[in-house]
Amino acid sequence: MSPATVPSGVSLDVPQKVLLGGFGRTNRAVATALLARGHTVVAFDDEPNDSVRRVVDELGIELLESASELDHCTKTVDLVVPTPGLAEKHVLFESAERRGLRLVSELDLAACWDDRPVVAITGTNGKTTVVELCTDALERSGVRAVAAGNTDIPLVEAISDPTTEVFVVEASSFRLARVREFSPQVATWLNFAPDHLDVHLDLDSYRRAKSRIWGNLSDDGVCVANALDPVVMRHVRSDLRTVTFGGCRADWRVAHGELIGPGGPFADVARLWRTLPHDIEAALAVAASATHVGATTDAVAQACQEFRGLAHRITPVGEIDGSVYYDDSKATTPHATSAALRGFGAVVLIAGGLNKGVDLAEMTVGAAGVVAVVAIGDASAEIVEAFRATHPVETASDMDDAVRRARRLAAGGVPVLLSPGCASFDWYGSYHERGEDFIRAVGEQQ
Repeated sequence: MSPATVPSGVSLDVPQKVLLGGFGRTNRAVATALLARGHTVVAFDDEPNDSVRRVVDELGIELLESASELDHCTKTVDLVVPTPGLAEKHVLFESAERRGLRLVSELDLAACWDDRPVVAITGTNGKTTVVELCTDALERSGVRAVAAGNTDIPLVEAISDPTTEVFVVEASSFRLARVREFSPQVATWLNFAPDHLDVHLDLDSYRRAKSRIWGNLSDDGVCVANALDPVVMRHVRSDLRTVTFGGCRADWRVAHGELIGPGGPFADVARLWRTLPHDIEAALAVAASATHVGATTDAVAQACQEFRGLAHRITPVGEIDGSVYYDDSKATTPHATSAALRGFGAVVLIAGGLNKGVDLAEMTVGAAGVVAVVAIGDASAEIVEAFRATHPVETASDMDDAVRRARRLAAGGVPVLLSPGCASFDWYGSYHERGEDFIRAVGEQQ
């Protein structure tokens, strides 16, 4: 492992004083990495819980809790690392920019300290699945790979393992928004749809954040783009070495029931772990991405055939009165819900939750097969408004009520799909918790 180029305007070869804006999972790893390299760390969290206080005490660093403390601290630090997901309207950004401080992403810090190959995956939907499959395909090809970034392992933590050969990074818009020197060897943009408008200033800010994945590719880097997504394709620059997937003329595509790459067919669609349209796109994205850093097409095919899927992603969880119930709680955007609906004919949809500032009417795109809708959560009125002109809609008071209503509306064996199209933070602490509650409710009514 050799040191990579330090981001412009940031010197990390001598001890620096670094302010961490927010102290969740990522910035805790950042703090540990900075302290291990001799830097001074100060953490700011405007709503610290017992876990934050415990970790701060264990690391022996200062914790700031008020805006006045934060503003004063920005006079004394050298750079700021905002936690992923911190709202762009937060006072931290105003204070740091007023002082002329550099705002540095965790991904840039990792680029300072390590130059091993990175496959970066971004997109509104499907990132985690593609990251998992890329990692598996590389491992099957004899390449030591680790999934990092917007996962359980931040990249600054993952680079501490000297045995890893390739990092497969789930690069959320939160992590990409301020990168300057992050230089992946393969950078893949899966799709784009409105999301996270509760964090980004506006849709254009969110789009710009995603597009930064191609801002600083390595010299031999590859831009991988979804040929079916017009927003993605508009950002492909002529100076980039570009590989496409998805369209009938793409480098990686589907024809005659087979997945086809530049070397010819490499997998049968029918043998994939699942054959919904977005699953096929994911398999093509994996092939287009992982083969540039050592994966074989045979390994990609095996990974996509033997994959068991991730929890809460169109997972069958039970059957009531001949209707199969599917948990797609991970669908936290209207785009994800629309993608899920494309895989069904007739279906009863359970949707709603906490809107992230987007237009929920996008869920109605491709919803011709929806028999009825059950609206849940804080956004239930918006769900009703989106569907009431074209579909029967009922509002549920909780998940048990939602399953009861869906059971009645699905009479005759129509499938039921929980695909909320919204965040979970109205009724639940996470999409996982929401999905588990749905599974419980279905199980209790069987």
